[in-house]
Amino acid sequence: MASPQPVVIITGASSGFGRLIAETLARKNYRVFATMRDLKSRNAGGAREIRELAERESLSLRALELDVTDEASVEKAVSKVTAECGRVDILVNNAGYGIMDLAETVTLAQAQRQFDTNFFGILRMNRAVLPAMKRHRSGLLLHVSSGGGRLAIPGMGLYCASKFAMEALAEVYRYELASQGIDSVILEPGAYATPIIGKLEKGEDIARKSGYGEMADVPARLQAKIGSSRGNPQEIADIVLQIIETPTGQRQLRYRVGPGGPGVERINTLTDEVQAQMLEAFGITEETRFKS
Repeated sequence: MASPQPVVIITGASSGFGRLIAETLARKNYRVFATMRDLKSRNAGGAREIRELAERESLSLRALELDVTDEASVEKAVSKVTAECGRVDILVNNAGYGIMDLAETVTLAQAQRQFDTNFFGILRMNRAVLPAMKRHRSGLLLHVSSGGGRLAIPGMGLYCASKFAMEALAEVYRYELASQGIDSVILEPGAYATPIIGKLEKGEDIARKSGYGEMADVPARLQAKIGSSRGNPQEIADIVLQIIETPTGQRQLRYRVGPGGPGVERINTLTDEVQAQMLEAFGITEETRFKS
């Protein structure tokens, strides 16, 4: 049965940005599925808090088991939402994590895990929700990236690479889905001290730090600097609500929010110009215009 409320799926909603986004949208009368892994073990406490909040404030907010690195888990969760609600209006691709170390210390297995979550996890989620969105010829794919999705930061190489890749994919969705009435947007937070800071991985091949001198200390210095940020993470939840409530066809492709200089905005402005020139050169500008 179709839900009278807009239906939202949020990945990585056990804590941090995802949790704040889930609570903020639920309080604005969205029907929110806050997804996370390990509902019965590692995230049992977070799921219980969400359930208690929903009961206390009479919110349409539910924790749902979903692992973005497992295609069967993704399909099961999305199928459950569409069967219950009749549609998916908004997907917030928030799940992700980071490796904070010199690129040479990161093993191939670690790099594959980084991309499996931060890139292939988005691909799995978008593929799962798009059939329902296309049936209704409307929807929003909102991708939580980072300033590190536009800047190469020493000590964060694999994280930046995964976010660069995700941004390219999200932008292509923007062009390819415009004629379907489906929007794709990228959110680029600055440095915020959220629980993800305590979950950052180190490179597993420690011996590879040999010979780097002072550069070997850069990852730890960056982590300390990010951890000391005074930025309020609620700003991210607020901008997500603002993006969602912006009329379709009027949203920006990229939104840069939070601590950090103006460099990313300058890159985005120039990239928009170059992309427009590219589309025009290939004669496909009209095909990429948004149609409601």
